[in-house]
Amino acid sequence: MKGKIDPTKETDIIISNIKKFRELKNITREQIADELELSASGYSKIERGEIDLSVTRLFQIANILDIEVSKIMNFDVTTIFNISHNSGMNGQVKVDNYTNSKDEYLEKYVKLLEQENEQLKVKLDNQ
Repeated sequence: MKGKIDPTKETDIIISNIKKFRELKNITREQIADELELSASGYSKIERGEIDLSVTRLFQIANILDIEVSKIMNFDVTTIFNISHNSGMNGQVKVDNYTNSKDEYLEKYVKLLEQENEQLKVKLDNQ
């Protein structure tokens, strides 16, 4: 039998994934808030985990981000870097654009992690 699921931990992961997708897609909190007919501070409370994220709201956010809910729930950073192989002539694979987009996503992701790290340091210092 599998271990019990910690709903708080899983919700925190989902919220974190929403934020990562939003930032990777260069969508502001304000833009999502407008689509959800919420104030910017109301949406920010969702991302900070201060209010519960309903299933309905999760689906609405997924639609705004143009991704499947399952991707939000099971986000694996390594999927950002998967190569979309386009076969060329004689079985060659074109990867010119892959390198640029991979570097761009990698750079964004590193910045996100650095920001998250700084936020966690501040939280620890304030305890």
